Amino acid sequence: MILHQLIDYETLRVVWWLLLGVLLIGFAVMDGFDLGTAALLPFVAKTDVERRVVINAVGPVWEGNQVWLILGGGAIFAAWPPLYAVSFSGFYLAMFAILFALILRPVGFKYRSKRDSAAWRAGWDWALFVGGLVPALVMGVAVGNVLRGVPFRLDTDLRIFYEGTTLFELLNPFGLLCGLLSVAMLVMHGGAWLVLKSEGPVAERSRTYGSIAALVTAVLFALGGLWLWLGVDGYRITSEIATTGASNPLAKTVEQAPGVWFENYGRHSWMMLAPLLGFAGALGSLAFFKARREVPALLASSVSILGIISTVGLSMFPFILPSSIDPQSSLTVWDASSSHLTLFIMLVVTVIFVPLVVAYTAWVYRILWGKVDAKAISDGSGHAY
Repeated sequence: MILHQLIDYETLRVVWWLLLGVLLIGFAVMDGFDLGTAALLPFVAKTDVERRVVINAVGPVWEGNQVWLILGGGAIFAAWPPLYAVSFSGFYLAMFAILFALILRPVGFKYRSKRDSAAWRAGWDWALFVGGLVPALVMGVAVGNVLRGVPFRLDTDLRIFYEGTTLFELLNPFGLLCGLLSVAMLVMHGGAWLVLKSEGPVAERSRTYGSIAALVTAVLFALGGLWLWLGVDGYRITSEIATTGASNPLAKTVEQAPGVWFENYGRHSWMMLAPLLGFAGALGSLAFFKARREVPALLASSVSILGIISTVGLSMFPFILPSSIDPQSSLTVWDASSSHLTLFIMLVVTVIFVPLVVAYTAWVYRILWGKVDAKAISDGSGHAY
């Protein structure tokens, strides 16, 4: 027996759909507090020492956290080639905006203290703010547009044609709502991180802004669900589904209809756990902020991120990228994956190396555990940034 046939093609496709979700959630949880912290920088830090406290709260770990973004992009490229092709061509300008903003982060960290000038440092502080806010906003906008459907089609040779126009068409009302939800969610997470890692005025301001963001997250999540139910057509497959056949998105028929994105919850009641975790995590984080419980607040915000992202994935299953102009071209778990052998080899590599990444990350956080010392920053005896 050929080794890769030990796991059938259908199972491998579902496994890689789950792993893609894990990687995206891992990025949102691990790098999300970095983005949220940067977005909070102008609001929670009023003096240069306070700003350095905020920067040093994430400075030693942000590079390792960004590994999850690289892993997610690599998984999309290798496991779902058509998804990679459509998203990275259709969302090219959005991706460019994200990458430009992310580049500002390491540059800001490295150059901020190169000159003893208040104006120089203020400029780089705003660059760090942009580096946190823009990716959080644009990623949420992208998810909103995926739920609405993306304007692409496939011809009979499976060539991809993206027929969108400009970046601004992505900034539709529903997309912007999802973008604001993403910002609120990550600001809540960043606030929880800063409460854990700082003391004094920075921690108190972070607690206040984190509490507000937690409440806003719950409200926007509810509004997004209501809007999705009433104002956004979902997609369903109306033909026979070939779960083990060769990848060919055109070998199916698809229709759009209101409320379809909620059908999975009716068929599988356990899926309701995802939105419940989204709400419970946000409201729990709010309660823990008020109770001054640092670690539980961070864990609760992580649970909220898990629930909100899982809600999107479970609502859309088996779709991973629907087409708004030619529903038949929509990409699904069953017809947009790499070959059986490719998915199996990737799974073996993942099983070996992802636990190593997790173990190393855990070790780093254990070593770096503790609060940033403002006194050590003031007298120059500690901290790198």
